[in-house]
Amino acid sequence: MALDLSASSSDITRAICDIPSVSDQEKVLADEIEAAIASLAHLDVHRDGDTIVARTHLGRAQRVVIAGHIDTVPINDNVPTRDIEIDGEPFIWGRGTVDMKAGVAVQLKLAAELTDPAVDITWLWYDHEEVAAELSGLTRLAVNRPELFAGDFAILGEPTAGVVEGGCNGTLRAVVRTHGVRSHSARAWIGENAIHRAAPILSRLADYRPETIAVDGLDYREGLNAVKITGGVAGNVIPDLCEVEVNFRFAPSRSADEAVAHVREVFEGFEVEITDLSGGARPGLDAPLAQEFVRAVGGTPKPKYGWTDVARFSALGVPAVNYGPGDPLLAHHDEERVAVAQIEEVERGLRAWLTTR
Repeated sequence: MALDLSASSSDITRAICDIPSVSDQEKVLADEIEAAIASLAHLDVHRDGDTIVARTHLGRAQRVVIAGHIDTVPINDNVPTRDIEIDGEPFIWGRGTVDMKAGVAVQLKLAAELTDPAVDITWLWYDHEEVAAELSGLTRLAVNRPELFAGDFAILGEPTAGVVEGGCNGTLRAVVRTHGVRSHSARAWIGENAIHRAAPILSRLADYRPETIAVDGLDYREGLNAVKITGGVAGNVIPDLCEVEVNFRFAPSRSADEAVAHVREVFEGFEVEITDLSGGARPGLDAPLAQEFVRAVGGTPKPKYGWTDVARFSALGVPAVNYGPGDPLLAHHDEERVAVAQIEEVERGLRAWLTTR
């Protein structure tokens, strides 16, 4: 069934969540989005892979970029969506409802209906956000069509429970290795056990005390954690290699190079390979457009603890914030669910700001 953008934002949320789009499987949803907006006369539509860009060209003095990713983390028996109630309040339950198809649904509805906004708008729906940064549709688009990032302000529809969240933490993944010597496990004294040698790595992680760092009035909590351990080749062989994958979430006051230096300092004496690195973004709330937006939608801004693509826009000199429906604590959760009232409130907030400024 074709995607109906005249439906409510909640119904559009259900529809696009019921089209599975785990990272690397976004094509079907991208096709539906492109088909739904291609005939809208007020939008100039571009496609790059499974990233769809739609732009107004009204000659307004300012341009706002509003973006959202269309991929999800893997499904775990939580598609199709279903309607549930919690304490009498309606929710939509299912993978992607929070992160971040409810936000995408609001954007799609507004893209179709706002034919005469107060600013020019670039709507951007992109693939491969939930995986390594080099695979992101925005990484590819920045190479192929960098001019499409141009704007005076950007809004990422990441889940924020309908409250503006400024900036974001940076993220770093590293593999910390220990080496040993293989031998038969019946003669372990002949070998050297690489897994046993990893014990000090885990001790350092257990003893690590992450900081909370104030940046432009918002407090960003850091974290350094083991997320994966691998080692061993057989049940009767002393392992000669152990790898501990760690993830460092760092405040936007640290540069990417400073984050790397910190991780190497924590694991001094061990082999450390940096496998993924994305710098954070300062809150950006001092920009005039950001201040106008916060006043329009209300609430007290909060920090974004996870990494989001506001960092990409910040690096390009475009102030950016996160604003979307859904409790970020439920992102990627097997009980992922979004309040219908939050979807409606975010739609009202964006619609009012984009049409009455």
